[in-house]
Amino acid sequence: MTSAIDPCSFSSFSSCVTKHLNLTFHVDFDSHVLKAKVALTVEVLVDHFTSLTLDTKDLKVSKVTANGQAAKFTLGPKHSFMGTPLEITLPFDLSRGQHVIVEVTYETAPNASALQWLTPEQTAGKKHPYLFSQCQATHCRSMVPCQDTPAMKHTYYAQVSVPKELVAVMSAVRDGEEPDPQDSSRAIYRFRQPVPMPSYLIAIVVGALESREIGPRSRVWSEKEFVDKAAYEFSETETMLKTAEGLAGPYVWGQYDILVLPPSFPYGGMENPCLTYATPTLLAGDRSLSNVIAHEISHSWTGNLVTNKTWEHFWLNEGHTVYLERMIGRSMESEQFRQFKAMGGWKELQESVNTFGANNPLTNLVPNLNEVDLDEAFSSVPYEKGFALLYHLEELMGGPEVFMGFVKSYIQLFSYSSITTEEWKHYLFTYFKNKVDILNKVDWNAWMHTPGMPPVKPQWVSLTISLENHSPGCYTFEPHFCYFVGLFLVVIVYLSSQSEVCVKSMPHLLPRYDSTMADACIALCKRWVKTKEGDLGNFSEWDVKTLSTHQLIEFLSLLLQQEPLPLSHVKRMQEVYQLNSFNNAEIRFRWLRLCVKSKWEDAVPMALKMATEQGRMKFTRPLFKEVYNFDKYHEEAVRVFVAHRAAMHPVTANLVAKDLKVDNDKST
Repeated sequence: MTSAIDPCSFSSFSSCVTKHLNLTFHVDFDSHVLKAKVALTVEVLVDHFTSLTLDTKDLKVSKVTANGQAAKFTLGPKHSFMGTPLEITLPFDLSRGQHVIVEVTYETAPNASALQWLTPEQTAGKKHPYLFSQCQATHCRSMVPCQDTPAMKHTYYAQVSVPKELVAVMSAVRDGEEPDPQDSSRAIYRFRQPVPMPSYLIAIVVGALESREIGPRSRVWSEKEFVDKAAYEFSETETMLKTAEGLAGPYVWGQYDILVLPPSFPYGGMENPCLTYATPTLLAGDRSLSNVIAHEISHSWTGNLVTNKTWEHFWLNEGHTVYLERMIGRSMESEQFRQFKAMGGWKELQESVNTFGANNPLTNLVPNLNEVDLDEAFSSVPYEKGFALLYHLEELMGGPEVFMGFVKSYIQLFSYSSITTEEWKHYLFTYFKNKVDILNKVDWNAWMHTPGMPPVKPQWVSLTISLENHSPGCYTFEPHFCYFVGLFLVVIVYLSSQSEVCVKSMPHLLPRYDSTMADACIALCKRWVKTKEGDLGNFSEWDVKTLSTHQLIEFLSLLLQQEPLPLSHVKRMQEVYQLNSFNNAEIRFRWLRLCVKSKWEDAVPMALKMATEQGRMKFTRPLFKEVYNFDKYHEEAVRVFVAHRAAMHPVTANLVAKDLKVDNDKST
């Protein structure tokens, strides 16, 4: 039996559990607050139950009732990042199995960490204000007093009063709208979420929104300036949904809408049920970044349907989601594409480990999060180290079809619940009961509880085969077959001395990624690294003509792992490849980092422009740090950050301030 404690929450879920929330929001753009009520339906798990604790952060609580009777409440001491416990004493005793409705009347703070209030000038339309929430991981408590832990899953109903010229959407099914009977200048939007979900998935957006239908169960939402472009970019959503259903089972959430947020949204996407958030940096016009939507769609099963019980087990959400996302890519593209994305993910993991330090316990797959601010702990580790483990197990258990059978069964078994790593592992051994001897050889402690890179590194595999009477060529095999292909080739060599067989890379029984798609990227990277200044004329625009967008991103990523190129090289690269003209955010981000690393001063204004025109932390933080580390522009990085801080999402602003060693108090 696992302990009913979450180190990131004041609430204990051993004595009571929240079953339903009824939310009432009055959105006040003048004061930047939500004037709100929440009625929590709570089930009691123990006898003689008289009190409960809810998570809050900077909330102004004015009244608490229990089943309509006044209840005493106190706000405890404020924690630096966890907020403040709200202690509620009931006016009566309850027994195990009984329910109580606890209603809290409150107001959010203007600087609530879950909410970003945008002025009209910060929007695309420039006419109306905009509000959006971002509750993951522990910010819902700044918007709703609740048991703010992923262990707690509940349904919710909401009514939201907004100025009538604006539209409200939430992470729920729309349930109608009507004029606000209290104020003719306002409208009320209603929402219902009948599928139990954790508090971090509650989401609200209010703005001058329009929508377009992109499928039988999907719409895309954004300001009108982006809505048609977004509809084009995400037109394959239904195909992805059907592909995911074929892999993981039925989609249970009804509607799957996508909302393109303003540029300050700090993440690539957020998997809010019924309303996936997407960064506008995805609107590249070439549909090349659909893997972000594939990732968020995958969360509908791994994360939203089966959820990590506490944030220490976050890899259960993200590792499985990356695995399912890449299986969608495999179905829609090819196995080579999946392998190519896996190779890129390994490099992202290496960069995170390098940033934290190889001995930092936050690089554990299952870290200890006591007194850890989750915003500062965020990285690719749970995503890519989690995927690496699942890929390793896939190899050991018999390949993607076999292991995907386990993943689907795991989802079916644990749907609508929150679980721990121990529960996942126990089911893994149960499902593969005939292969327990193989599973027992896995170094589980090294994978789960040891910092740094995984204990097993995949090998890049490329098989080149040349046989007499056959045209020489490169034949690609799914990696789990490579060992057996090797044995087969040895037999061929033995039987035919006139046959030539070359196996470039075949270490015994190690996980392998097919490097076929990466080979061109690696070769071009090596050319640039090894070329002397006098030979730069050998490069031309044709070097990248045959590379896909994904391969061009990989090429630049490989260069970023090398020592900085000479300034002459990056100038020549711009001359022949015209990379400054690329609008794709993933390409532009890597290119600008590469230029700043090489001390090209012309790139500094472009890097700072990208860092401030959008707020996706994946781009903004590294760009600011890159300029900050360019000694000549150290102060310029700080100056630009301070000038733009007010327009940034609070999470982004706080983390960039720490990156640039800016005093938080003095920079506001």
